[in-house]
Amino acid sequence: MTSSSAELEAAASSISHDQVLLVEDDDADALLVEEFLLEVGAPVVVRRARSLNQAKALLAGSACVLLDLGLPDSQGLNGLRQLLEVEPDAAVVVLTGDTNEYLGEQAVRAGAQDYLVKGEVAGHMLHRVIRYAMERRRAEDAQRQLQAAQIHAQENARLERGLLPSPLLGDSRLRVSARCLAGGQHMLLGGDFYDVVEVADGWVHALIGDVCGRGPAEAALGVCLRVAWRALVLAGRPADEILFTLSQLLGHERQDDTMFATLCMVSVPPERSVGWVRMAGHLPPLLVTHDGVRELPTLSSPPLGLSDVRDWPGTQVRLEGSWSILLYTDGLIEGRIGRGSERLGSEGLMDLIREIQRLGSFPRTSDGHQPADDQLLDQVIDRVRQLNGKDLDDDLAILALGFSSPDGR
Repeated sequence: MTSSSAELEAAASSISHDQVLLVEDDDADALLVEEFLLEVGAPVVVRRARSLNQAKALLAGSACVLLDLGLPDSQGLNGLRQLLEVEPDAAVVVLTGDTNEYLGEQAVRAGAQDYLVKGEVAGHMLHRVIRYAMERRRAEDAQRQLQAAQIHAQENARLERGLLPSPLLGDSRLRVSARCLAGGQHMLLGGDFYDVVEVADGWVHALIGDVCGRGPAEAALGVCLRVAWRALVLAGRPADEILFTLSQLLGHERQDDTMFATLCMVSVPPERSVGWVRMAGHLPPLLVTHDGVRELPTLSSPPLGLSDVRDWPGTQVRLEGSWSILLYTDGLIEGRIGRGSERLGSEGLMDLIREIQRLGSFPRTSDGHQPADDQLLDQVIDRVRQLNGKDLDDDLAILALGFSSPDGR
C-alpha cells in the first residue's frame, strides 16, 4: 500500500470513529482502559485528560466521557456535576474504584448514562457500555427534538387558526373562498391574514393584510390585527376609525419600528350592487364577472406603521349582477415568468384569469354564469406555480368574496 492510500484509509477510518474522552489520573488504569478497547477492536479514538480542568477543555466533540470519580481536582459526584454544567448533553460513564455500587447509582441519578466499577471491567463490557451510553444520549436528543417539534407545530397551529378564521356570513347569496400558503420550503410562519364578517345591518366587510417579514413575531402581529379588526367591525365602528385604530395598535404591538403592514378592506352594503374599497399600501383587488376581470379603482394610502395618516378614504365601485372580488397579497404575483427576471405582476394575473375563462376551464356554479371561486383559486395558484417553475418564494394569501345575483346574471 502506498503512503497516500494509507493516509486516505486512515482519514476515512478516523471519520467513522467516535471520540471517547477518558478522564483518569492513574496511568495504569488509563492504560488498562485503552488496552481493553484496543483488544476488542472498538471503533473509537481515545483522548485522555488527567484532571477535571483538562477534561473541560477537551469536552467538545466527545461522543462519550469515561470519568473517574477520584481526581486530583475533584472527588465524588462533584466532577460529574461540573462536566454536565459545561456540556449538559454529554454521554458520561463514571468509573469508580469503590466496590460498593451505591456511588455509581448516585451518579446515574445525577445525570450519568451508566457506571462501571474498576476491577470488574472487561473489554467487551466496556465497549458495550460506551456504545449504549452514546445511543441512549442520541435517543434522548431525538426525543427532545421530537417534543420541541410537536410544541412548535402546536404553536403554529394556534397562530394559523388566528390568521385563517371562519368567515361570519348570514346572506346565502354570498360565498367566501380563501387560500393561504407558505412560500418555498420555509417552515416559518408568515404575516399574511384575511377575514370576512357580515354585521347585523347586512353590510359585509372583507379584509386581507400582510405584515412585512416572516416568522412568529410577524404571524403574531397579523393575528393581533385581524382579531382587532373583527372586533371593531362587529362593534359597528366606522371604517376610517377601524383602520386608524389598527394603525395605533400596530405601533404598540410591533417588536421594532421597522415592522409594518399593508391592508385592503372591502365593504359591501346589503343591496350588493356597490362596494367601498379602502387601501393601506396594499394591492388593488380584482373584480371577476362573467364578462371578464378588471382591477378596481382605489385611492392609495401608505401602509400601517410607516406614517401618521389618520384618514383612510374609500373608493366607491359599481358591482353589477353576479360577481367575485379577489383580494390577494403580493406573494401571488411576485413569481417569475419563465427563466427570466420578469415577474407576473397584477396585469399578468388578470391575463392568466382571462386565459382560464377563454379556454373554458373556468368552472361555473349551478346558475351557469358565476365562476366557482374555490376551483378558480386552485387553478390560479397552479398556473402561477407553473409559470414560476417551482414553489413561490414568498407566502401568499388570496380571498374571493362572491355574490350570486337572484336573476342569474
